[in-house]
Amino acid sequence: MDTWDWIPETPATWDDRKARVLDGLDPALFGLGRPGDGDPLGDEWWRVEDADGTTVAYGRLDGTWGDAEILVLVTPAARHTGAGSFVLDHLEAEAGRRRLHYLYNVVPAGHPDPEPVTAWLVARGFVPNDVGELRKQVPAALVPNQG
Repeated sequence: MDTWDWIPETPATWDDRKARVLDGLDPALFGLGRPGDGDPLGDEWWRVEDADGTTVAYGRLDGTWGDAEILVLVTPAARHTGAGSFVLDHLEAEAGRRRLHYLYNVVPAGHPDPEPVTAWLVARGFVPNDVGELRKQVPAALVPNQG
């Protein structure tokens, strides 16, 4: 297993690293519009780098009304290495620190691998609902005690 660094991007902007992680996929597919280099991105973003400083993944958290929509992006070269689980674990921990209730994700129409991505999320505790979301309660162990 590789060693990765979880790096907050504040403020997050569109750059060539994000474009490389998408590997030719349209950013609009993931609700990002069609940003140009340096354009600001909403929400909170984290970059994942390997020991060589190569960007291998991104995580995004959009918290609203006690829940958070998440986005996990992994470079093709880093798929099946645990990088996506690393991102998801860190997003869950961030949601716990914020005392959020649920994480959710929508695999967009037009996604090139909808079945494997959905199966990956379901295997990690996400449950599909009637409106196309996959939801998971933030594990109670990740929520700090109120005291």
